Amino acid sequence: MPRKLLLLPPLSVCSAFRAPRACPAARPAMNAARTGYRVFSANSTAACTELAKRITERLGAELGKSVVYQETNGETRVEIKESVRGQDIFIIQTIPRDVNTAVMELLIMAYALKTACARNIIGVIPYFPYSKQSKMRKRGSIVCKLLASMLAKAGLTHIITMDLHQKEIQGFFSFPVDNLRASPFLLQYIQEEIPNYRNAVIVAKSPDAAKRAQSYAERLRLGLAVIHGEAQCAEMDMDDGRHSPPMVKNTTVHPGLELPLMMAKEKPPITVVGDVGGRIAIIVDDIIDDVESFVAAAEILKERGAYRIYVMATHGILSAEAPRLIEESSIDEVVVTNTVPHEVQKLQCPKIKTVDISLILSEAIRRIHNGESMAYLFRNITVDD
Repeated sequence: MPRKLLLLPPLSVCSAFRAPRACPAARPAMNAARTGYRVFSANSTAACTELAKRITERLGAELGKSVVYQETNGETRVEIKESVRGQDIFIIQTIPRDVNTAVMELLIMAYALKTACARNIIGVIPYFPYSKQSKMRKRGSIVCKLLASMLAKAGLTHIITMDLHQKEIQGFFSFPVDNLRASPFLLQYIQEEIPNYRNAVIVAKSPDAAKRAQSYAERLRLGLAVIHGEAQCAEMDMDDGRHSPPMVKNTTVHPGLELPLMMAKEKPPITVVGDVGGRIAIIVDDIIDDVESFVAAAEILKERGAYRIYVMATHGILSAEAPRLIEESSIDEVVVTNTVPHEVQKLQCPKIKTVDISLILSEAIRRIHNGESMAYLFRNITVDD
């Protein structure tokens, strides 16, 4: 008995498989998810989430849902409580006194977001930790470069920071770094909060800080003074690690290879280059940590006739006995930004004032997410700033 062949119309078969491929309704939902962004706080302490809340309020967004805590054995645990697939994620991490815990929180959260298929992971780290260890000292290591490699390995693709201790630190990273400046906010504070600031002089407490002080003086059209001959060793005078192997006595050296001996440095007595008599002295720097050098500079300026002394810096770490030393010193006011939490120090010393820089951080987040130029945030910024 002959078999009958059943012939189906080819258009009906093709249309059955072509319709889902041409459906335009599924793609917009996927694109909408990919164009979103979330802001998370990677800190386990309540005081350190204040900056994150200020930024999200300016952006009109909600803070991402996550849990960061320390287990009983000291290990850090991070749990992301919402989907981040295909989104731009901004991790805001301020650095409290427990630096190493904060670093681990940032690394673990970045790795958790990477595992959850986030599209881009941008770290907002206003004060970059270990930035003082960016040069070789004796037989140590460049810890700042190690941290940069760890952040890249954890999954970060971009960093927003502020006033790096050394601008060359940007070269340690294998991804983009936006090094913002806090000077516009501090300059605004001088103009609005310091009475008779036209009678002020900008002071560098050491020659190393002269460039920063010169930048402030030129923008405010004020005079400049430099304190020279500080008693303590400056950072530039420390050994750089090129004394290995150690020098051995009675070593035979070819007569033609003898090098002239470098004369040892000898610091002159402390002097102030510039007139501060009858003026307001404003000492500017990037970091206030151990305040002994600032207290000593204030005493010198007081002896030279300055009648009011301000200290201004971006990062107020204020370690150890800094609040007590400031309270007992000739310093009238210390002005820092909220890149580093210092609520406890403010309770101990009423002289400490805070300038909010959440505006520029929120604008940087918005521009990076929208793919806009960052040039607006670097207006009139020169290489020396």
